[in-house]
Amino acid sequence: MYRKILLCYDGTAEGRNALKDGADVAICMKTETYLLAIIRDAAERSIPEAVSEVSIMCENDEALRILREGVAWLKEKGLQAYGYIAIGNPIEQIDATARSLGVDLIVLGHRQRSRLARWWSDSENATLLERAPCSILVAVAPPGG
Repeated sequence: MYRKILLCYDGTAEGRNALKDGADVAICMKTETYLLAIIRDAAERSIPEAVSEVSIMCENDEALRILREGVAWLKEKGLQAYGYIAIGNPIEQIDATARSLGVDLIVLGHRQRSRLARWWSDSENATLLERAPCSILVAVAPPGG
């Protein structure tokens, strides 16, 4: 039985699919639900000359908007929902957040190889499966959906 669920949500179709699947599990289990938006560290994903304070602020504002949208949607479904934003490596942030909140289940969305690889391994090839302190549910969009 799950008591606390961490939904990793990025606003993509796959992320929304994970949000819906995770919400279904949370509703059935009557769990506390935590929504995590992760912003990659600007220094790790682009050349320093291309990073500006304005571009970072825009990305942060968008992440906050997406997070608020997701939390509001979960609350509309009758869930006790909380939102968190983390900056850095997705695997490290998911693992750290799951541990600090004491969640029983992590829910992720799946996109073809490139996005799933983001969740499963980091630069040192440590996998989320090896690091996670709990079960993981991977929500996969139906074909054509």
